[in-house]
Amino acid sequence: MAQIDPKKAVVGWREMVSLPDLSGHRIPAKIDTGARTSSLHATDIERFDRDGHRWIRFQLDVGGGQSEAVTVEVPHADRRTVTSSNGEAQERYVIKTDLQIGSERFAAEFSLADRSDMKFPILIGRTALRRRFLVNSGRSYLQSSAEERQRILK
Repeated sequence: MAQIDPKKAVVGWREMVSLPDLSGHRIPAKIDTGARTSSLHATDIERFDRDGHRWIRFQLDVGGGQSEAVTVEVPHADRRTVTSSNGEAQERYVIKTDLQIGSERFAAEFSLADRSDMKFPILIGRTALRRRFLVNSGRSYLQSSAEERQRILK
């Protein structure tokens, strides 16, 4: 039987996370070990050139009742075929940016997709979680402050 690593932080099935290089907001995220790739809710995605390099501009939904989306511009990372939760293969842009869950800050890849039909604007997949976190599927917001948890769970 596998040993549980006590040095790893434990996350619940949903957490408030930050994307410090993209926005100052705390954003609700679903933790999904069934998904390989993490995903961001992005709309109005466009590719453009800046100083001879490819960039991506999009509207980031910060969720949590925020009134407006945040316009984000990042260097273009990649374009890949990703299989969505309904089994459909989609060509998506993939960006790399810092993700902060609790006190852990690290680089993670996110596919950009319209998640307007989903409850959470961010999905954190197993590649981002691997070797960093354990998941307690019966709990929520384990990496949020007591004040934030109290406000969210009201």
